[in-house]
Amino acid sequence: MRNEKEIKEVVKEKYGAIAKNSKQGCGCGCSTSNKIVGYTIMQDEYDNLNGYVAEADLGLGCGLPTEFAGIKEGDTVVDLGSGAGNDVFVARAIVGDFGKVIGIDMTEEMIDKAKRNNSKLGYNNVEFKLGDIESMPLENSVADVVVSNCVLNLVPDKQKAFSEIYRVLKNGGHFCVSDIVLKGELPANLKKSAEMYAGCVAGAVQQDEYLKIIETNGFKNVEIKKTKVIDLPDEILKEYISDEAIKQYRESKAGIFSITVTADKKL
Repeated sequence: MRNEKEIKEVVKEKYGAIAKNSKQGCGCGCSTSNKIVGYTIMQDEYDNLNGYVAEADLGLGCGLPTEFAGIKEGDTVVDLGSGAGNDVFVARAIVGDFGKVIGIDMTEEMIDKAKRNNSKLGYNNVEFKLGDIESMPLENSVADVVVSNCVLNLVPDKQKAFSEIYRVLKNGGHFCVSDIVLKGELPANLKKSAEMYAGCVAGAVQQDEYLKIIETNGFKNVEIKKTKVIDLPDEILKEYISDEAIKQYRESKAGIFSITVTADKKL
């Protein structure tokens, strides 16, 4: 079993390479060892949203967290695992000139790309910070809203991640995150693969456990706003498990899901 440091290095390496390639890449549900590079089966469409910037969309999400985030004009929004800035720029279109959006990412290449994208746009109320979600480079109670898109499932210590979200939210603030969760047990070889970890599957936990982590960190009104089944195609599954294991997996009730969750930090 890989330790937390090794896991982070796997994720950094993979997402750093995606940023350098500057194109939609191998994020959730995608494989680099076959010919399906760019197969983004978990991603939702962004290009109809205000603030969408094509250069910032690397195809790494599994939902649209801004859809249910309740962001208002003038809000301060923090985006965790901000990548090249996709959700940051969508949030910026909502908060307007008098709000602020801060993106946090642990990959230097992503931060550099996000800053280049922002320099072209000229937003002076958008900021990108290098840092870990488990130890954010932010003061207490700075955010009205925290969003994240298919990132928290990559974080080894989810308890610490949600504790940090609680810390940086203002009293009365809330979060909305899209993430990958499991129902039932995946085949062992699929779940333990380092590549699938960076592909958002092996780092996922059971949905009930995920929601419990949120509640144990003090959040109220926890609600799943949207659920989407993630159906990994056989050509991806064959890289990790046998044909017989695929058949058994298909017949079981186990599954991979994208959920969009909201919760409040009550006064």
